[in-house]
Amino acid sequence: MPPTKALVLFSGGQDSTVCLAWALERFDAVETIGFDYGQRHRLELTQRTEIRPLLAAMKPAWHGRLGADHLLPLPTLGAISETSLTRDVAFDVAQSGLPNTFVPGRNLLFFTYAAAVAWRRGILTLVGGMCETDFSGYPDCRNDTLQTLAKALSQGMDRRFAIETPLMWRTKAETWELAETLGGSALVRLIIEDTVTCYQGQRGQRHAWGYGCGTCPSCDLRIKGWNEWKADPGKFHKAKSSKS
Repeated sequence: MPPTKALVLFSGGQDSTVCLAWALERFDAVETIGFDYGQRHRLELTQRTEIRPLLAAMKPAWHGRLGADHLLPLPTLGAISETSLTRDVAFDVAQSGLPNTFVPGRNLLFFTYAAAVAWRRGILTLVGGMCETDFSGYPDCRNDTLQTLAKALSQGMDRRFAIETPLMWRTKAETWELAETLGGSALVRLIIEDTVTCYQGQRGQRHAWGYGCGTCPSCDLRIKGWNEWKADPGKFHKAKSSKS
């Protein structure tokens, strides 16, 4: 059998770090891709380079499987996006009902660029941390959106691409549980100490669940998932065999 390969959309956040561990556990060769799209804080771009070697060092197999990293500049996306992730504006909900953290077209562009890189690298599986269970209502995180996109990419590039989203039907508490399943307490500690999910990009105060402002929508989701997981870890152990 030819070696299996995957390209992981890796931002340096909790979800993409768990997805990278998930891919390293399953594929023979794994590469990562990130995007500099003019986001307000640059910390995630720094942390992603810190996390990769720490993650690879957790298991000999992971070390042997982790390959190249690709960082693509997409400044135009930030220039045309009037959102709280690309502008210094307060977090709010727009008249459309979507939070103003939604960057229109972001995931569609990310996967399109990822597929172009994957095409050149001989990779057919793209992995992303999108989730429809605990999310902010972003339409480009929905399973239907991403699987439709996978079909379009396959037709447009004449390669049968697959988009894998291992967190799609997991709550944030179940994501914490998956991290422990994949990498034990070492991976949980790495997520706490090194990943960046805070929309404000704050790394000042260290909480039980990690670093962040503690009030933005992303921190709030991470806190709730952590508290739910720590309150009753037993119930997640029962389900992990079917979801891991």
